[in-house]
Amino acid sequence: GKKSKNPALWWVDGAGEEVRWSFEELGVLSRKVANILCDACSLQQGDRVILILPRIPEWWLVNVACMRTGTVLIPGTQQLTAKDILHRLQKSKASCIITDDSVAPAVDSVEAQCQSLKFKLLVSEGHREGWLNFKDLL
Repeated sequence: GKKSKNPALWWVDGAGEEVRWSFEELGVLSRKVANILCDACSLQQGDRVILILPRIPEWWLVNVACMRTGTVLIPGTQQLTAKDILHRLQKSKASCIITDDSVAPAVDSVEAQCQSLKFKLLVSEGHREGWLNFKDLL
């Protein structure tokens, strides 16, 4: 058949940078993220994942990957304080949190009080001690 000219995802940032993924590309990338969740993070169906990211392309990949793996997605805003994050981690018993450099310090400050939290994924070009780098794994 013919390739659709309509992308599955078309994202543009404030500087005009674009990401366009076809349905096939979104499928391939979301399967890779699903593999990260299942393999690198050892998550299983029903495990909870907290996602605190701005609406960047990775936000959408994690959403689709959670549907693929049967993990429960708990979205959060970057305006959450460390106290808010602690409450969500404790109440949800989340096994994994996925965030960026702006929220990672708050997660680190409450991590010791969250026994269920086993994996932290950082969506960043940089690295942080105790965190898996999402982009490296992808």
